[in-house]
Amino acid sequence: MRAPSPTPTIGKLSYLEEFGWVMATQPHVALRAKRIFPKIAPHQQGWLKLSDTTENARELEWFLQRYPHDVSKRDMLRLTNRAQQHREKETLVAKMLAGTCSGASFPMALPPRQYQSLAAELWIANFGLLLADEMGTGKSVAAIAGICDPRLRPALVTCMAHLPKQWLRFFRRFAPHLNVHILRKGTPYDMTGRFHVLRKDDCSLSMVRGQGMPDIIISSYSKLGGWAGTLSELLRSVIWDECQELRHHDTDKYNAACCIADAAKWRIGLSGTPIYNYGIEMYNVLRCITPDALGTKDEFRTEWCQFGTEVKDPRAFGSYLQTQGIMLRRTRADIGRELPKCSSIIHAIEADAGTLERETSNCEALARTILAGTERWKGQKMQAAGEFDMRLRQATGLAKAPYVAEFVKILLETEEKVVLYGWHRAVYDVWLKRLAQFRPVLYTGSETSGRKEFSKVQFLRRDAEAARVMMISLRSGAGLDGLQDVCSTVVFGELDWSPGVHEQCTMRIERDGQTKPVFVYYLLSEEGSDPVVADICGLKRRQLEGIRDPSAALIERLTVDPQHVKKLAEAYLKGRPIFQPES
Repeated sequence: MRAPSPTPTIGKLSYLEEFGWVMATQPHVALRAKRIFPKIAPHQQGWLKLSDTTENARELEWFLQRYPHDVSKRDMLRLTNRAQQHREKETLVAKMLAGTCSGASFPMALPPRQYQSLAAELWIANFGLLLADEMGTGKSVAAIAGICDPRLRPALVTCMAHLPKQWLRFFRRFAPHLNVHILRKGTPYDMTGRFHVLRKDDCSLSMVRGQGMPDIIISSYSKLGGWAGTLSELLRSVIWDECQELRHHDTDKYNAACCIADAAKWRIGLSGTPIYNYGIEMYNVLRCITPDALGTKDEFRTEWCQFGTEVKDPRAFGSYLQTQGIMLRRTRADIGRELPKCSSIIHAIEADAGTLERETSNCEALARTILAGTERWKGQKMQAAGEFDMRLRQATGLAKAPYVAEFVKILLETEEKVVLYGWHRAVYDVWLKRLAQFRPVLYTGSETSGRKEFSKVQFLRRDAEAARVMMISLRSGAGLDGLQDVCSTVVFGELDWSPGVHEQCTMRIERDGQTKPVFVYYLLSEEGSDPVVADICGLKRRQLEGIRDPSAALIERLTVDPQHVKKLAEAYLKGRPIFQPES
């Protein structure tokens, strides 16, 4: 009897270090491969390329069963091993999310809650995790639990410039056995034997001598550039606090973060709002958390995006991230620690027409430049858009400022304290003057870290000399904790283009530890920039909510409009409001 002939092959599959997997195959098989592998761009001709992710390896292994290709023994061994890694990871993630894994214990002064332990376990087992639990649920505790495992130390905590001392207090409370060092400057120096500790008596910082390297190094994002080379040789793990700071790829900060991420074995990103505006930002963030999970940026765009930057189906993408163990997202209801209800109230407020007219006297020419149809004005349009946006939003803030202050005064007749959000320095000046009797303090981009800490302490006081109003810049309070102990009222005196910013601002108050119902007031004028900004925020919310909460129903399918300033210019020239308060 004749032995069966081997199955004929129809192409060749090879692994190349610089490209990943490359396939040369017959034209009809190439068409089928492009349908099966959405990461392959439709325009690819000749050799088809796929990055060397474990997911791609597993799907290639399956594809070869249907379409046999020549593969060297060395490359087949790599393909099989990578595919097996994906199967093992998928099984582990499923078990953990189903709660069938035995809970690990972490040596902490205050033990983490069960849902925090689960996040720590998943991070350690998976090596990379985006922890996107709702803000205020204690993501920092989950991260600290993870680095209590000695395999993950030394560890780096990277945070906003105003938060190192807050992280220091976290460690003092939950893991006082760990030596913690805050980087003092942006260039490397010898950290051996120098540790920051927190004195219990007055919460001030002092230095003590020690031996060896610190267990934990705390740095602001701004210092990463000077330290990237040094830290990449020391670290085993990294915590990216408020990891949406990594959403822009074309910065020195981001390049330094990538260098550190590639060197660390374990990485975790903490953010309840991992993106602000566009889905492509999620790729940049995840590149520093799970470097090879999504393939190359071109593959990500091909598979998930439309128009280059917008995720086509945010709900599907969010579901994918969760099932793959890349992202863990729980709501307060999921973890059984629901906070008092938060009520958002849209309140129409007056704006001084004279102030608005005076402050926008030169805006008409800028608006017409923005709307000009000729391409030769492209550079002028960009410059005009930035100036027009700044002028009109500041003018709107100034026109509203006296009425916002009066509204806050009314609130303070029944509320003990109010957090007031704004953006422009000129607007703060009006508020400071009109609310002086309530000892207002500032927490904005203009204050030093020390001054911000002082403002926080004054606001947290409960005596007669305490500050009753804290004015925070819309983009300066990320990661700020403790305000929920004394305040349950939030007022937005000015708006941001991104709903993610508003949500983060609200969560400074609506977080774990809050015992009262939270009231959030959006004070909107029917003139100026408010109508358009409010409308644009509604458009952007789909991108944010679909990825973070894939099970949430979308009321209507909306597209993010990148031409927000153009809409602002159109509304300004037409002189008509487009926002109507909801009944």
